[in-house]
This record gives sequence, C-alpha cells and structure tokens, in this order.
Amino acid sequence: MKQKESLAVRLKKWPLLLPVVCLLLVMAVNIIHDAATGVNPFSFFMITVQHTTGNGNILYGRIIDILNRGSEAAILALGMTLVVSASAGTDISVGSVMSLSASMCCMLLAGFGVTSVSTDLKMPIFVGVLAGLAIGMLCGAFNGFLVAYLKIQPMVATLILYSAARAIGLLLCNNMIVYVRNDAYAFFGSFLGPIPTPIIITIICIVILSLVLKKTALEMYVQSVGINAKASRIAGLNSTVIIFLAYLLCGLFAGIAGIVSSSRITSADSNNIGLYMEMDAILAVALGGNSLGGGKFNLAGSVIGAYTIQAITTTLYALGVSTDQAPVFKAIIVILIVAIQAPPVKTWMKKRQSKRVEVKEAVA
Repeated sequence: MKQKESLAVRLKKWPLLLPVVCLLLVMAVNIIHDAATGVNPFSFFMITVQHTTGNGNILYGRIIDILNRGSEAAILALGMTLVVSASAGTDISVGSVMSLSASMCCMLLAGFGVTSVSTDLKMPIFVGVLAGLAIGMLCGAFNGFLVAYLKIQPMVATLILYSAARAIGLLLCNNMIVYVRNDAYAFFGSFLGPIPTPIIITIICIVILSLVLKKTALEMYVQSVGINAKASRIAGLNSTVIIFLAYLLCGLFAGIAGIVSSSRITSADSNNIGLYMEMDAILAVALGGNSLGGGKFNLAGSVIGAYTIQAITTTLYALGVSTDQAPVFKAIIVILIVAIQAPPVKTWMKKRQSKRVEVKEAVA
C-alpha cells in the first residue's frame, strides 16, 4: 500500500511554493516596517471603504492598490506565458502594442485630427474599444507570422514592433496626447461599484483564458510544442498554428491592457503608456516559476509574479524610496528572487536536503 506523503513533502512539490513565498516575504517587509515606525503592523492588509465625490464609496487599502495598479502587468503576463511556453522566446513588443492600441482607440473616440481634447465621443464606445483590441491582435498576428512561419527568432521578430508600434501610435494621434474626457471611457480604469474596474477586467481575462485552456486541448498543445516542436509535429500537431495563436492571444491581451491603461488617465499618451511593461511581463513569468526555455507553464504563477512586482514597487514607495531610485532596488530584489528559483540553485538545495537525510539515516 502506497504511503501518504506528508504535508511538508507535498508543499515542496507544489509548483506555486516559491512564487507565493516571495510574495509573502514582500508583505512581511511591510509588516516589519509598519511595526518599526509605530504603525499598526497589519495596516498593509487593512481594507476600508472611503467616500469620494466622483465614484461614491470605494474600497481603499494597499492590497487594493496593488491589485489595481498591477492589473496591466497581470493581463500582459497571461499572453506572455503562452508565448514563452510555445516558442521558448519572449515578446518584447507588448508595451509598445499597448500604446498603439490605446492610441487607436482614443483617436477614433476623439475624432482623428479634430482636437487633442474631446468630451463628446465621435464614435460609439464599443467601436473604439474593438478597434483597439483589433490592432493589438493584428500586431500579435504580425509577430506570430514572423516567428511561426518565417522562423525568425522571437526577440528579433518582436523587436520590429517594439520600435515601430509606439511611433505608429504617435502618427495616429498627430504627435499629440489625445484626451478623451468622457465618463463612459473612463469606466475601464475607474470603479464598478466599490471595486476598481481593472481588477474585474483582470479576473475576467484570467477566468476566460483558464477555461479555454482547461476545457480545450490548447494547454496541452502549447506545452507539447514548447517542449519539442518536431516531436509534436510528428504526433500530428500543427506547431506553426499553435505558436501563431499564442502570439495572437498575446497581442489581444496587450490591447486589453492598453485600453485599461489609457482609460485610467482618459487619454492616449503614446510616449508613456506601456513604457517598460514588457520587462514586467517577462519578469512576472520568470517569478511565477515558469521556464523561459518553453514547455510547461503555470498561469497562476505568472499572475502571482505580476502582483509580486507591483507589491515590490508599492513597498519601495512606502519605505520612502524615490521614483528615480526605485528601479535600482527593484532590480536587485527581482534578481535575488529569480536566482532562488534558478534550476542550479534548486538542484543544490535538493542535494543538501538529500545529504541531510542520509546523515539522519546513518545516525539512526
């Protein structure tokens, strides 16, 4: 009869152990800092209801702020996970595609070339949003075509839109910041009742993608192609189409993130929307315990990784680190977290554990 594994053994095998531990460590820093400064040590976890003039009663707290501000990174991480798993490469254009999608949407809603500030929508809201998502998918299809059909290395292929997409967005907006001062458009970056809308949009994206992966064979296909594309092709899978689909979905999620980001500021700031977000998305996948070499992936790990990055940023600001200095400390922390999850480190830890077991058995 097979003996049941202990809780400790099962925890060690849990794929989300390290991502969750890293997130908890960041939270622990906040608790220690609050306690040291005489603040309630559990204020980090406190969620209150505050009354605002524009949005009524809303949820307020550092946890809510992390979930809200980390929404775009979490949405991007969903698409990046599929791309990394299927092609063993990264899409470095997602930040620029965010900017282009936002520019397309705002340009249509404000009216091309009419004015840089618009309070009345020149087109129905769904037309602008769908156009923004469509341009995101078009960019994803372009990247997918280069990688899947022309066999260009992913980083080189996506470097094209990394450089060009933001510039195209500027052309669409006549080199201006196009403002859409309209409550209907601001909704996507505002509140739905007391809950920030970006959080709800992120949850919807996670649920839909998870259902698609679980209820279809897409998850297995993506992982199979990522592990061995040639073997998958011999087994009857069309690896080219699967890789293309991964990039297409990545473009779609970049479009969604772009709409959310521009809705927060009710404008299309082509120079700043999505700036450096591709790095956060790639880091989120790595922090989630996923291999950047392709193959098996864990969607939940990538989402936790995205919120861990946002939690680090929020913590640094709470500790009094300036905006200019924050990226340096953030980079150091991320390097440490990624190093802990690196395969050589994991192998070394397993060897130490096995040696301890051998010593215990020898003494017994």
